Parts: sequence; structure tokens; C-alpha cells
Amino acid sequence: MADETIADEQLEDEEREERLDPEAAARRQAALRFVRQWGDPVLKSRARAVDRFDDDLRTQIDQMGQIMQDALGIGLAATQVGKLQRVLVYRIEPDSPVNAIVNPVIEWSGSELETAEEGCLSLQGVMVDVERPVFVRVRAQDEHGEPITIEASGLEARVLQHEIDHLDGVLILDRAPRDQRKAALRLLREAAEQAA
Repeated sequence: MADETIADEQLEDEEREERLDPEAAARRQAALRFVRQWGDPVLKSRARAVDRFDDDLRTQIDQMGQIMQDALGIGLAATQVGKLQRVLVYRIEPDSPVNAIVNPVIEWSGSELETAEEGCLSLQGVMVDVERPVFVRVRAQDEHGEPITIEASGLEARVLQHEIDHLDGVLILDRAPRDQRKAALRLLREAAEQAA
């Protein structure tokens, strides 16, 4: 059953790609070339805290935001583009501005949990169930080093937790039910063999 679900999700991704206009599909493919994929050791590495809030950091954040948007993602962590820095960008609504947070720490998680399917730009074609708290409070800094606090619920809370996991070297596969993880790993290995 899990194999069929993951195979169905991969077909849905391919169909979604075909439904994109040619320009959006080309932008997505170009953006995904910058996103590290499953098997890259940086994805299992813990990112270091940022201590320099300079123009280089802000340029990196702008680039990450553009990659995320072009790849049609809703979140992207610095480790996914090969940078071991505690930086992430996200955008829940397609028309809202990109949010950037630096050195995020989950300060509090609510006790209410929810399981939902998650995908990842670094695990193309994989969708797995992940249980996460519905409410979180995140302490962080903005791109200028100013302290910020984000109280999030629902999809925003899920995206923040997903991207902070990336900064800790944790993938959705690490949080998925065993049968889904096994099926996803099989799919990723097969895709890697075909690409080689």
C-alpha cells in the first residue's frame, strides 16, 4: 500500500509538472538544480548559528527566496542549498512576501498533534505522513540580527518545524512511519540508479 501511495504521489508530481506552463516548468527545473537532493551529506548535517548579519547574508536570503519561489516550494533551509547556516525562508500564501528567519529555535510546542502529508524539495516525488504539533512559538532573528518571535499554527507551524528540522539534519523520512520510510527510500534509490 505504501509503495502504491508513493508511486501515485510521484505520478501526481509529474502530472503537476506537465500542467505548468512551459516557462514555469523550466524555471522550476532550473531552480531545483540548486537544491541538494537525498543522499547529499549536507542534508544530514547540523547547521551552525549565524553571527554575521551582513550584505552577504541578505544576498543569500534573497537567492534562497527566489529558488524556493521558482521551485514552487513553500519553505527552504540553507542546508538544502549547501550552506551550513541556520537560515530559512518560507511563504505560506503564494502572493505573500517571503519570510526569512535566522537562528530559529522552537521555544514552545503545543500538546495538540496533527498528522499530515509532507513533501520536500530535496526528496522529489516523496510524500510521507508526519506528526507535528499544531502550535509552535519560534524565537529567531531577522536578516539584520533583530530579535523576532513567531507564534504559528497550522500550515505555518508545520513549515517552520520542517525547515528547522533541516537545519538540525533531520529529514521527513526520519519522522515518517516505518512502512512509508521504507517505500520512500526504495523509490529514491531507484530514481538515483536511473539518474546515474
